[in-house]
Amino acid sequence: MLIGLTGPYCSGKNYIASLFEEQGLPTLDVDKLGHEAIRRKRDAITAHFGIDVLGKSGEIDRKVLGEKVFGSPHELAALEAIVHPVANALTGEWIAAQGGQSCVVNAALLHRSIAFDRLNAIVMVKAGFLTRLIRARKRDRLPWLELIKRFRSQRGFSSHYLQKNADNKDVNIYIINNTAGKNIRKQLDRVIQAFIKER
Repeated sequence: MLIGLTGPYCSGKNYIASLFEEQGLPTLDVDKLGHEAIRRKRDAITAHFGIDVLGKSGEIDRKVLGEKVFGSPHELAALEAIVHPVANALTGEWIAAQGGQSCVVNAALLHRSIAFDRLNAIVMVKAGFLTRLIRARKRDRLPWLELIKRFRSQRGFSSHYLQKNADNKDVNIYIINNTAGKNIRKQLDRVIQAFIKER
């Protein structure tokens, strides 16, 4: 099975990914591939966004770049056009290297991944708005206004996956509620048991 894992900003999908890995499922972090794609496309990014996105090391400062694109759909689309082809190529290489064994593709923008049309199941991680906002502030230490911009950029997040479920009944969507007080491991165990039945 090829399993897609996604969730909105600071829902905790990387934690769920670590639990999948504990279960022995190879898991790809597409966001990290995005970092590699940004490194490889440094010149194209600076040509579009300016040299002020470079840090002292001469590499792209992702925080500065993020400030330029979040809240600006046009600029975000421009960055994605530069980075996504590279990330997709790397994703395809990783999936092929798994030799057909079940694996997980963990991506914030799963619907934009080359893996999307090949998925057998989607796991969507959810958490309440306030929970995610507090996590984001604690983790990224960004100004409140910047955080709100990031949250707004993901409006309609679930619609991409609900539509896929409507179009293809063979692709089931499983929801994991990653809010404090919820038994995450029990939820994940139920999802894995469902995978086993599907196979």
